[in-house]
Formats: sequence, C-alpha cells, structure tokens
Amino acid sequence: MRVTQTEDVSGQAAARRKVLVIDDSSTIRRTAEIFLSQAGCEVMLAEDGFDALAKIGDMHPDLIFCDILMPRLDGYQTCSLIKKSPRFHAIPVIMLSSRDGVFDRSRGRLVGAHDHLAKPFTREALLQAVQACLPGGVPEEGSAVAA
Repeated sequence: MRVTQTEDVSGQAAARRKVLVIDDSSTIRRTAEIFLSQAGCEVMLAEDGFDALAKIGDMHPDLIFCDILMPRLDGYQTCSLIKKSPRFHAIPVIMLSSRDGVFDRSRGRLVGAHDHLAKPFTREALLQAVQACLPGGVPEEGSAVAA
C-alpha cells in the first residue's frame, strides 16, 4: 500500500490521515473536504452508505464521518455494517447529523459509532473530532485557528 506523506511543522515527513466523508448533501461533503484537506488530510467522499462501502476497501480510511439521514442505506445501517466487518471494525466512525438529541447519540453508540458531530459544524469542531479519534490528530498548522 502506498502511503501519502506531507511535511509537518517541524519539517519531518508525516503520513497523511485518510478520512472518508459520507453525506448525501454535496454542500456538507465539500465543506468537510475543504476543512480536512487544509488540515493535511487525504479526503475521500461518498454520497451514501452503498457508495461508501464500495470505497472503504480501496481506501481503508483512518476515520469515517457518516451522515445519519441518507437515502437507500442510512448512517446507522452503514456504521453497523462497518463495525461488523472484521477488516474495518477498528476504524472510528463519527455520526454527522442535524439531529442532536439523546436518542440519536445513543442509537449511534449502539451501532458502534465513536462520537456524534452536529451539523452544521465549524472547522474547529470538525478538526477537534479528528484529533479526538486519531493518535497524533492532524498537523499543527491544520488545527491552528486564525483569530
């Protein structure tokens, strides 16, 4: 497998984090792609659960953001299938949703989600979620916020 590398702030090569964003909204996908790419992540996008499951095997992401409300295969079903896979069960999944109630968070945990991020999300919230899930997080310059 080929590992893409970038230079971190100290000038040393660091493996880029691979992140899969699954959402039926092109606006959410594009926003997440911009924020994550600027932070030094390699980003792959999927429109729904079926599209994502087809791409996971090729990409083997370090982290997955998954919308809850999607056509065909919803986020809970998608997360459950990922977590039942012996090959991919260890990949952290963060549920994305405008529904941010206790029930939604609990249902996400039941299917194996690591966390829940409310939409619309900020750049800071998205990058904090990445850092909370992945050892080493994202490069320092990616997590710095301009005042």
